[in-house]
Amino acid sequence: MIAVRVRIEGRVQGVGFRYWVVREAENAGIDGWVRNRRDGSVEALFSGDEEIVRRMISHCHQGPPVAHVTALREFSAEPPAESGFASLPTAS
Repeated sequence: MIAVRVRIEGRVQGVGFRYWVVREAENAGIDGWVRNRRDGSVEALFSGDEEIVRRMISHCHQGPPVAHVTALREFSAEPPAESGFASLPTAS
């Protein structure tokens, strides 16, 4: 089990990226959250089986059809306090 926080940059807001992440994460059984950031990026926390989390991060390099990801940075993280996957309000 691992937990990874990612910052995704590019054309990732206004293209359904968060909704896509929620759907993909729920289908994969990943715990965590996703949110827009005021700087135009999307941030997410993925927690679960290492192989599944790594696959999710790999998918985020592409994102939904109209997104254009230019950068994705990974950070080690603590697992979320609760199970499930949520879309959170925009953060600074």
